[in-house]
Amino acid sequence: MKKRYSFLISPLQIITDILLINVIVYFISDRAFLNVSFLSYISVFWFITSYFFGFYKVYRYTRFLSLIRLLGSQFLLFILGYFAYFGIFKEGVVVHNQFLILTSIIFSISSIKFLWLLFLKKYRAVGNNFRTTVVVGLDDSSKNIIKLFKSKSNLGYKYLGFFSRKDSENNECLGNLNGLFKYVTENSVDEIYCSLTSLKKNQIKEINKFAIEKNIGLKLIPNSSELYSKNQSIEYYDDALMVLNVNKLPFEFSENFYIKRIFDIFFSLFVCVFVLSWLWPILWFFVKFESKGPLLFKQGREGIKGKEFTCYKFRSMTLNKDADKVHATKNDARVTKVGAFIRKTSMDELPQFINVLFGDMSVVGPRPHLESLSLEYQKDVDDYLKRHIVKPGITGLAQVSGYRGEIKKAADIKNRVRLDIFYIENWSFFLDIKIIIKTVLNLFKGEEKAY
Repeated sequence: MKKRYSFLISPLQIITDILLINVIVYFISDRAFLNVSFLSYISVFWFITSYFFGFYKVYRYTRFLSLIRLLGSQFLLFILGYFAYFGIFKEGVVVHNQFLILTSIIFSISSIKFLWLLFLKKYRAVGNNFRTTVVVGLDDSSKNIIKLFKSKSNLGYKYLGFFSRKDSENNECLGNLNGLFKYVTENSVDEIYCSLTSLKKNQIKEINKFAIEKNIGLKLIPNSSELYSKNQSIEYYDDALMVLNVNKLPFEFSENFYIKRIFDIFFSLFVCVFVLSWLWPILWFFVKFESKGPLLFKQGREGIKGKEFTCYKFRSMTLNKDADKVHATKNDARVTKVGAFIRKTSMDELPQFINVLFGDMSVVGPRPHLESLSLEYQKDVDDYLKRHIVKPGITGLAQVSGYRGEIKKAADIKNRVRLDIFYIENWSFFLDIKIIIKTVLNLFKGEEKAY
């Protein structure tokens, strides 16, 4: 079992910097000027700009020169935002110690930034916070990477050995390619480094697919004539060594997870307080009046990493034994009159905002399937299991693109999965907002497949 705590480093740095900014402003600023609005403005401005400009994306191989560039670009924008506040909200007012506050913030955060890097290098040099690595293929480039792992302990890489296309008598050889996947799984390897000159394209593709499924970092060691694709970025280890990084999916960055989760909580609370609070008793009356049974329908669905959770919906059918086996079809006799209305307006899905609060679902994501149907889809659709990388959603890109409801033919589920995977690989906060807006618009227009 891997114990990865590196994801805590960035949040801890963000909290430290924002606290530092607030402390400096509090102790240096004029008490007549000091107020909550400025502290809130400067904290939020710092958080937003640092996120979008990648100020906290500092890796174990990041060089001091790169750190200086990060500091320069971040503070250039921060200075503009800092003085914009005085120009907009304090025009004509003389505020004491403006420059002292600003220079104190720049000096303090710059110092802390370098101290963080030095501390982490020292911490890793004594064997902590390391990444276990294996190398696949042995050539001059991969030998240089191996040499770097052994000589630069402060980078925090624990080299386990290499795999070769042919068996080798070298005591560092872990075997041929046939044993790679088993070894990596059993030994909790964090990163795989593959030599592009030693492997064929189909082998790289197979290793890449395995790495995605097992959440393992994949790095490619290129030759000078190698062409780079858009899902790869160049990284430099120790200035001279170039490595191609197979770019991570958006949800592999902890900050994206936190942004999405915070939005989910606030949006769901809004819906629960201002919609469900009064809609629940009204629907309870009409649903109970038309048919026997509870208002809330509970059903097991597949969630993140394939784990089952209890999905909530307003009951739209009469009680029946096929509810957990068969999706609703057009003119389905099981659907009640009230049920037909709430399904058409998607009101039956509203209790899933409770699932979002519990952490089982997200507002936006791939729709959760029944486990029995999911097993069938896995046989017919390539990369179907990629959907399990993220939490399922109340709405999703596939749904607003017309692929919702009954699966009538193989193309329906294939297109749905294709759009789900596109969403996972291209997620952004603004894509979520766009999908939510389109979902609301579709509710007013009415959807043909909502039955």
